[in-house]
This record gives sequence, structure tokens and C-alpha cells, in this order.
Amino acid sequence: MANKTDLLIVGAGAAGLVCAGTAARGGLRVVLLEKMERPGRKLMITGKGRCNLTNNCSVDAFLAAVRKNSKFLYSAASAFTPQDTMALLEGLGVPLKTERGGRVFPVSDRSVDIVDALVRFARESGASVAHGRAARLLMEENRVLGVATQDGRELPAEHVLIATGGKSYPLTGSTGDGYGLARQAGHTVTELRPSLIPVVTEEEWCREAMGLSLKNVRLRLYRQDKPKALFDEMGEMLFTHFGVSGPLVLSASAHMAGELRRYRMAVDLKPGLAPEQLDARILRDFQKYANRDFQNALEDLLPRSIIPVVVRLSGIAPGEKVHQVTRERRRQLVELLKGLPLTPKAFRPLEEAVVTSGGVKVGEVDPRTMASKLAQGLYFAGEVLDVDAYTGGYNLQIAFCTGYLAAAGLAAK
Repeated sequence: MANKTDLLIVGAGAAGLVCAGTAARGGLRVVLLEKMERPGRKLMITGKGRCNLTNNCSVDAFLAAVRKNSKFLYSAASAFTPQDTMALLEGLGVPLKTERGGRVFPVSDRSVDIVDALVRFARESGASVAHGRAARLLMEENRVLGVATQDGRELPAEHVLIATGGKSYPLTGSTGDGYGLARQAGHTVTELRPSLIPVVTEEEWCREAMGLSLKNVRLRLYRQDKPKALFDEMGEMLFTHFGVSGPLVLSASAHMAGELRRYRMAVDLKPGLAPEQLDARILRDFQKYANRDFQNALEDLLPRSIIPVVVRLSGIAPGEKVHQVTRERRRQLVELLKGLPLTPKAFRPLEEAVVTSGGVKVGEVDPRTMASKLAQGLYFAGEVLDVDAYTGGYNLQIAFCTGYLAAAGLAAK
């Protein structure tokens, strides 16, 4: 085939852009094939538009945050660490900052700065961008020769890297195209399911508190039959018309599998106060509003939209005068505020997940190079692989380090 490129990358997201820049800088002729008008669309919405691009932690801590197939990532994580990611972006003129939990963001809090820098890295290193949707791999026996696009073009290449992402947020271009390409080459795609996803609850009262964002609360997740928490963290969560969302809920969702009614969640609305301290606080408020009805005496303690819910769940009559509330009833109120119960019923659709759990089976990919063990010339990077992690910048770091490793190996050939 004429005009054969050294490396054709399918997907100009986080993995594809880092791979393109690294490979082109290493002297390879690189073409990025992107079906969306603008590269890095999913990067634009990460971290609520601020782009939590990595986590400023050690390699061991990074691998510990990978919830599935972490051993597969050892070579990639060691070759391109979170600190390497930070050095790359700052070298491209994007000042960074580290926030709570090691989460790294651009100082500007603008994800577009990260996207623009990575696109510039790819282009200025010598990679070019072609627009189109990959329809199938061009293959001869077990050798990949390039990609055919949906509009009938054939793009020949010595090597093809699939970096198409998962199936979450399809409007950004993550529509699962890479899984079909992988299957064409004989690869196994493990079960796809949502991870880091909002949770639908049995409790319909969440709708009453819709839009309420709670900061600095503690969320615990339990199996119904186990006393020990599977997940226990402080942070932010959000009530919605269907249940709950926000960073804490997304993180907790990664610990759930199968029938969700097997789990229960408890929200500590006042994690900074021990039960005795909270009781004393409530008693002070009751003394302050001694002649008020119970339903009107919680405004100093709780956000307004959740007060009717707490009143109803407390079992205390809304119209009962607070000076009549017994110590035992206060104790029950304290227990409620320290463990507001929620029952998971279902996940939201896969398309709303932050990441897709499942993907190309890692046993069929060389962890030292990201090369396919089944088809010569084929490589994988990023979310298309069956690896995913908790929230905190780890999933983007997976994309960056796998994209880098594939490119570095090819450039060294």
C-alpha cells in the first residue's frame, strides 16, 4: 500500500494523544484517526470540567488504586509515573496544583488547557490528525495492515494502536468502537459494565432533596450481611431525582457488583462530631428554639431541603415542641444523622458511567509493550483494556502510561 504510516492511532483521547506525541517525538510517522470534530472530548468533561488528570502519588499507591488487573499495569506505571505526567503537562506550559487526596488539576481549573496542551504536544512532535470513524482493521492472516474507515478510505500502517476508550459518555465519542476492532483481530472482550457511576436508590425521598450537594460528609458502604464497611471515605455527594451521585458515590459504586440490594449505604452528615458532641449540639439548638415545633428547630443544623426527610425518618412528630423531645428520641436522632440510610437499587445506564469496567482481555496483550499477542502490529492503550481504577485521577493515568509505553517501545525499535 502506498503512503503507509509507521503508527496509526485510532482515537485521539488521553491515551492516543500521549502515544502520538511520544511516538512522533521518537521519529515515527504518526497519524491520529479521530471521528469527533475535536480531539479529547471526554477529557473536557473530567473532574466537572476541571480535569483531574492524575494523582500525585507513588507507583505503588497508583497500582493499589487500580481495582482490576493492576499487575498488568506494572511496566506501564513504572515507565510513565504520575510525576512524569505532571512534568509533561507543566513542560507544555500548563501549571498544575495538587488538591485533597493527591488529585492533580490545572491551576486554571480549565480542562481545555489540558486538552489543548496534549493536542499541541502531538502536532508539534510531528503527528497528523485524520478525521473519520474506523470501520474495520485491514488484515492479512494474523497481521494488521491498517484501518478502513466508515466512508470507504483505507489507511495503511505498519502498526495500529486502538485507543478508543470505553462506552461511557457516548456523546464524547466513547461508543465502544474499539471492542469490535479487537474482536475482529480475535481478541476476547470481557463483560462490559459501568464503574464510577451514580446510584439509583430504593428511597424515593432523595427526589425531595434533589440538587442538594453535601460537602465534608462521610459515606460508608456495607454488604447487608456484613458489619465491616467495604468503603468508608469523606468527601462530597449529591442528591438527585433518582438517588445519589457525586465523587463519594462514584467511588463507592466501584465496590458494588451483582445484585445491588445486597448493599446498604450510610451517610454521616456530621462526621466532625462524635455522637455525644452532636447530642450536645442538638440540645443547645433545642434550648435556643425551646418553644418551636421540632420541624422548625433544625435550620441551624441541616440544609433546608433535607430537614423534612430527617424529620420524617426520625419518628419524632413534626409538631412536637422541642422541649418535650426525650433523651431517647434525641439519641435516635443522633443515630440517624450519623448514619442516614440509603439502599442501592440499580446503577444508572452504562452511558453515564465515568469509566467502563471490562474490555480487551489483558492476558491477550503483552504488558511490557501493549502489543497484541494474537495479531502482529496491533496495540492497545487506555480504557479499551480491561483495567479500571477508583476516582482521583487514576483512570486518566492508566490512559497516559499505557499510551506512553506503547509509543516508547515502538520508537525504540
